[in-house]
Parts: sequence; structure tokens; C-alpha cells
Amino acid sequence: MRGLSLRRKEMIAGYVFLLPWIIGFVGFTAGPIIASAILSLYEYSVLKPPKFIGLTNYRYMFTDEPLFWKSLYVTAKYVGISVPLNLAGALLLAVLVNQKLKGITFFRSVYFLPSVLSGVAVAFVWSWILQPQFGVLNYFLDRLFGVQGPTWIGSETWVIPAFVLMQLWTVGGGMVIFLAGLNAIPDQLYEAATIDGAGAWRRFWSITIPLLTPTIFFNLVMGVINSWQIFTSVFVLTGGGPNYASWVYLLHIYNEGWVRLRMGYASALAWFLFLIILICTLLVFKSSPMWVYYETERKMKAGG
Repeated sequence: MRGLSLRRKEMIAGYVFLLPWIIGFVGFTAGPIIASAILSLYEYSVLKPPKFIGLTNYRYMFTDEPLFWKSLYVTAKYVGISVPLNLAGALLLAVLVNQKLKGITFFRSVYFLPSVLSGVAVAFVWSWILQPQFGVLNYFLDRLFGVQGPTWIGSETWVIPAFVLMQLWTVGGGMVIFLAGLNAIPDQLYEAATIDGAGAWRRFWSITIPLLTPTIFFNLVMGVINSWQIFTSVFVLTGGGPNYASWVYLLHIYNEGWVRLRMGYASALAWFLFLIILICTLLVFKSSPMWVYYETERKMKAGG
């Protein structure tokens, strides 16, 4: 080490500090990813040696397995409902807690708290809230509006809306990101618009929304990725029922891999989920030039 330059010593020290992360990444992330890709080409039941079958798992997925299509439909339905509502809910909360009021920090913390709670704990709380006979939600529906609440997670019609409602309770994470985006918008723009006679609604649509589009874009991408991977609440509360009405894709993978011990087929299902999420994400990125507004691009064009 004595003959090495300072730059080389710093580089070696950096790699030494990175080594624990690199070992963890290779052993617990990259390794399992590669292993699952290989296993997807095998028939593997854990109890017997793997048998190479090529693309048979993928062909079976599309041709002979009705629950595969059911899980895709249920999950796509959940994604289609939950992602827009979560974006709107997080943005609404961010706007509300962005006000300069006394004690607003407390409300920011309260709204953010559910997003850091354990998924299992949240599921058990909501099992009590959604209980059809003595649950809190149906109690308020009856007392305030005189409406007989549905059976929620016991109903084929209402089980997916129930999980969407549960997800809306955890919009605090998106709210914090939107709040950061709101605080980055210059106050001078609102002041100039107010002087020009723009009302609150006009300022929101003409200033807030355009300048928040990069933040909306980020939350949209993360929302799509996370929504396709819904599992914990469904596994705890319904197990995919009633009558497979909440049979989401990750539950299908879990059932094939850990219940039926078809690890090869479960790996193929996991890789197809990766492909779905990749395509959805790429579509969002492809559409972004049409609706995402970047202030730096406007300044560069104005300067050019």
C-alpha cells in the first residue's frame, strides 16, 4: 500500500466498504434472480431433483391453467382502480397539509404513519373495520347515511374495492413525495398569478399540476410496480376468496411454489410478472414526454 497513489488508495478503500453490500447483493438478490430464471426451465418439486423441460412451464401457463388468467384479471382490476385513486388521494392530502397552519406537522405525521406500519398489522386492523356485522365502517354507513353496508371481504363484488380502500389508508408515503414537490414550486409564480386575477382553482391547474408532473410521474411508476405485487393483505384476510374473487397474481405464485411445491412453474410465473411490470413501466416512460413538464427543459429552450 505504501507505493500506491492517494487516488488508488481511496478507490481500494471504497471497494472495501462496498464489499458487504456487494456480497449481500450477489448472495441475496442477483443469485436468486439467476436461479429463478434457470428454475423456470425445469420441473422442480423441491423433494425431487430438477428435470429440464425447456419452455413447458411457460406454455402451460398460457394454455392449460385457468387460475393464471383469473389472477391476471383480478390483479389488473386492482391496479386499474388503486393506482389512480392513490395518486389522487396522496395529492389531495399533500395539498391539505401544505398549508401554513399551526400544528400542521402533527397531521403530516399522522397521515404518514400508516405507510410505515407492518402489512400484517394493517390487515388485522382492517379486518375489524370491514367486519360486516359490527365493523366500524358499516356502523358509520348505517348511522350517518342509513345505508346497509356490504360484507366487503366476504363479497365477490366488494372484495377488490375493500383492498383498494385499505391501500388508500397508506397514501402517506406518496403524500410526503408530493409535499416535497409542492415545496419546490416557487412562490413567485403563485403571487404573479394572483396579481393577474387567477383564482385558487386556476392556480392549481395552471401552476401546481404542471410543475408537479415529474412528481406525479415518479409516484405513478412506483404505484404501478407496487400494486402489481399486492400480497400480504390478501393472504391474511381472504386467502384469495371468496370464490377466487381476490386471487391476485402473487398469491397464485405463492400457491404454486409453496403449497403445490411446483418451484419451476412458480419461477416462470414470477418472470412473467417481471415482464408485465417492465412493460407497464416502459409504457409510462414512453408516454411521459406528452405530459411530464420539466422546468429545466423550458429554461434550456428559452435560453436557446
